[in-house]
Amino acid sequence: MGKQAIPALTPMAVAVLALLEERPMHPYEMFQLLISRHEDELIKVRPGSLYHAVARLAEQELVRAEGTDRAGNRPERTTYRISSAGRQALRERITEILRTPVSEYPIFPVALAEAHNLPVGEVSAVLRERLTWLDSRITELEALREWTVNRQVPRRYWLVIDYLHNGVSAEARWLRDFVAELDNGEIEWERFDGETGMRCDPPEDTLGHDWGASLTEADLAAVRTNPPS
Repeated sequence: MGKQAIPALTPMAVAVLALLEERPMHPYEMFQLLISRHEDELIKVRPGSLYHAVARLAEQELVRAEGTDRAGNRPERTTYRISSAGRQALRERITEILRTPVSEYPIFPVALAEAHNLPVGEVSAVLRERLTWLDSRITELEALREWTVNRQVPRRYWLVIDYLHNGVSAEARWLRDFVAELDNGEIEWERFDGETGMRCDPPEDTLGHDWGASLTEADLAAVRTNPPS
């Protein structure tokens, strides 16, 4: 029987293989490097999940143990090296992710889609709080970009900073416009009783909650074929 197909590499597995592409190292060193390089802003970095990822990669023969050492009273540490199959799997996975967009289901759009369940003033207020955080994040990313430029770090290593900066900036611009529309009454909103929190208005007969159910496959096909100019 042939080998079973290797499951798609998780973000942690990609990070581990990328580190081992640099040089052999043990899992604790991988953990330290991911934290020191601030890659915990891109993936969830937990010692347990990292060690599990390394064990899975070893089972799949994408990495191999190279030796074990002990320093003082510390536990034994096994050093791993990427295999040729691991190198190929890493490159194929990076290529696949770069090529094909996938739905990652972030949580914020869910709350945005259900924001109509809150009074308009509350929505405006909490989004202003979010904007404060986004502005702080933009400033931080700009400082990181300046730091890398001043130290002449090759741009290929910090492209992700530009990507994150553009994404956060775009969200902040959209939210500012949206909050302005809420505040000036451009967007029609249901009224809520200040004491009970209940809606003051009866349910509307016009298309509302069920608008998505009214969108047929034919409608979607027409939109994809003839996008608005």
